[in-house]
Amino acid sequence: MAHLADHGKRRCRWVNGPLVVGAGPSGLAVGACLKEHGVPSVILERSNCIASLWQSRVYDRLKLHLPKQFCQLPKLPFPEDFPEYPSKNQFVDYLESYAAHFQLNKRFDETVVSAKHDNTCGMWRVRTCVGRHGSRGRRNEVEYICQWLVVATGENAECVVPEMEGSEEFGRQVMHTSDYRSGEAYRGRQVLVVGCGNSAMEVCLDLCHHNAFPTMVVRDAVHVLPRETFGRSTFELAVSLMKWLPVKLVDKVLLISSWMILGNIEKYGLRRPSLGPLELKNTQGKTPVLDIGALQKIKTGEIKVVPGIKRLLHGRAELVDGRILDVDSIILATGYHSNVHSWLQVDTLFFLT
Repeated sequence: MAHLADHGKRRCRWVNGPLVVGAGPSGLAVGACLKEHGVPSVILERSNCIASLWQSRVYDRLKLHLPKQFCQLPKLPFPEDFPEYPSKNQFVDYLESYAAHFQLNKRFDETVVSAKHDNTCGMWRVRTCVGRHGSRGRRNEVEYICQWLVVATGENAECVVPEMEGSEEFGRQVMHTSDYRSGEAYRGRQVLVVGCGNSAMEVCLDLCHHNAFPTMVVRDAVHVLPRETFGRSTFELAVSLMKWLPVKLVDKVLLISSWMILGNIEKYGLRRPSLGPLELKNTQGKTPVLDIGALQKIKTGEIKVVPGIKRLLHGRAELVDGRILDVDSIILATGYHSNVHSWLQVDTLFFLT
């Protein structure tokens, strides 16, 4: 990569190879595969580290939901002494070792603010703002010029924070799971967890382990599957079956085995969607919950399940069924969304890694 010119406060740089946006697992994997084929690349990352989601926006107890063989990056497997479901710290260590092994060219604290293909010269023009989280206060901008652009920012760039009537009146802590680390600070508290995905289930379980009193707000239908089915990873079983059977039939096998292991979950307030778990993932991108113990807590009443929130009151929440709950804290397990469309200026469809 070489400097082309300086235009006032914006530097212009030429990239001799692809420019990769995002230093998460996908971006690192792309850089490594390019390196293996002798193709240089530059990886831009808005945070100050690789895999920032894993390093700074997930809870302490998090482990990979899938066996490690399905999560390792190309060209370098996990260490043999890692458990089947590595912890957050183990996964981060693996990614750090991966980046070091392939000597990837990473540039941290650079936020892409626009990327547009210049049809006149047939090149991409990618403008970034340099500084922690792309702070514009410094007005230190760089424009990269490259022939190839790889978008590897994933689907978890920005938090989804729903609007709730009465938020200003509530007067208690409201936080997203990206800021939640441990249930230690919630001992003895009534905590309302909004959401019913893997994060919501695990946060509720963690709160139980720290003697808090979680209530999970379940607004939508959800598939809950055992993480393991008859001693084998449920995901691994599904992958094996899909080599021989259509998705709808595999879904039926998963649901029957789930009913045998977990029982009828609908009587606990967890409605199953009309589509099977794999079909739902393929068509709508909704991931099934892989249970690691939260369902048992729901069955015993240690985790309560309630319908949606109608509005918030001072220190309380009114539900859509008319009940009013005392609430000390609210944790939003409402997921994330991509921010690509805010900076990628294209008129046609594109593919994310």
